[in-house]
Order: sequence, then structure tokens, then C-alpha cells
Amino acid sequence: MAGFVSFVSSGPGDPELLTVKAVDRLKKADAILFDDLSAGPILSHAKAGADLVAVGKRAQRPSPKQQAVSRLLLDFAQTGGHIVRLKSGDGGVFGRLEEELVALRSADIAYEIIPGVSSACAAAAAAGIPLTRRLTARRIQFITGHDNNGQLPEDINLSALADPGATTIVFMGKRTFSQLQKQLEQHGLPPNTPALLAEAVSTPQQTLTRTTIKALAEQLEGDISTSPALILYGPLAEGAGG
Repeated sequence: MAGFVSFVSSGPGDPELLTVKAVDRLKKADAILFDDLSAGPILSHAKAGADLVAVGKRAQRPSPKQQAVSRLLLDFAQTGGHIVRLKSGDGGVFGRLEEELVALRSADIAYEIIPGVSSACAAAAAAGIPLTRRLTARRIQFITGHDNNGQLPEDINLSALADPGATTIVFMGKRTFSQLQKQLEQHGLPPNTPALLAEAVSTPQQTLTRTTIKALAEQLEGDISTSPALILYGPLAEGAGG
């Protein structure tokens, strides 16, 4: 008989940001397939004897293909038991969740989805700012900084991304932000628009860099660390403190 899969979102990295439900599922799991950013202290909640399998994908690093991850998840689920697919941040935000859901549905395997703290929310909290601001930041938009080929997506809505009344959060965008910034400036977004680079959010390695989109683009043209990062820009970032 097929098992049951819990898609558990682990948050940005701090184990104290796990939800109560997430901890419960980790403790009950017979096998945990975990993302790279969900390793470490978070896995201390796994029960003794549980299979722990790393399936994380990181940009510019050797990583398993999504099809292989989905196939492995099916293989574990079809042996029975309780399987946890542990995803970093919130798995529904650029977490390749849908491909794995489709695989389980095609095999008629039951599942649940447990949301988590998005790294975007954690980055704003770490910087001491809200994600919205009355009158000046009425809208939030999350985008990915690269397509399947590692390049800036060609079909992004630049008019929306250059909206001075929106808070924009770029996931996985360090390598393409310089190109994006040039296009944003061409669409009217001032080069002195406030920006925040948040790396390794909620971990001991966390760094927050407050700057402008132009200065950040110039910085990232020549010095890109390997730390996972978010870029936040818009009217919100100018109030960053802490």
C-alpha cells in the first residue's frame, strides 16, 4: 500500500521558525527528503532510524534534476509509511512544489501541504521593516531572478517591476540583477531606489546590505557570494533599520 507524503516547509533556516505542525511531521516521518537549505539543526527533529535523503538544488552547483527528485519521492512513497518532503522557505514560493504534486497525483498517492515562513517575510523582519507601507508600498511582488537556463527571464513584466509604489522581492537574482537593474532604469525606476540584499537569512551567517539598486547592481557585477540571497527594492527598503 502506498504511503502518505507531507510537504513540509521549513522556513528560511532558523529551526525556531518551524511551525508546530512541521515539527510534528518531522518527528513522525519514516523518510525525509530534504532541500539543501533545510539541513542542519532542522533535521534534529527526525526520529531515530528515519531515512534522511538530500535532494536539494542550488544555482551554479551540481544538483539533482527535478525529474529525478520526483521519481525518488514516488519510490519512497510507494513503499508505504510516512514520507516528508522538506522544502526550504515556503515550498509554494519558487519551490518546485507543483512538479512533485503532479507526480503524486498521477500515482494516486495522498499528500498534505504544510506552509512555512517565507524567506521574504524573514528578510523583512530581520531588517526591521514591514513588507507593505500605507500610501507608498501598497503592493508586493515576488519574482524569480533566473529562468531554467540560469538567465534573466525574457518575458518578465518590466513595467510592473519598475512600479515605484510596489515592494519587489527577487529570489535567486544575484547573478542577473545587474541586467535587471539596467532594464528597470530604462522603464523609469530611479537608480537611487532603495534596495536591501539579504543573505543567509535567519542563520548565523546572515548579512543585510542596505544600498540602492544601482549600487547593488555594480557590486554584484564583480562580487557574488555563494550564500542564498534575496533582493528587496522599492519604497519599503528606505526604512530598513536594525
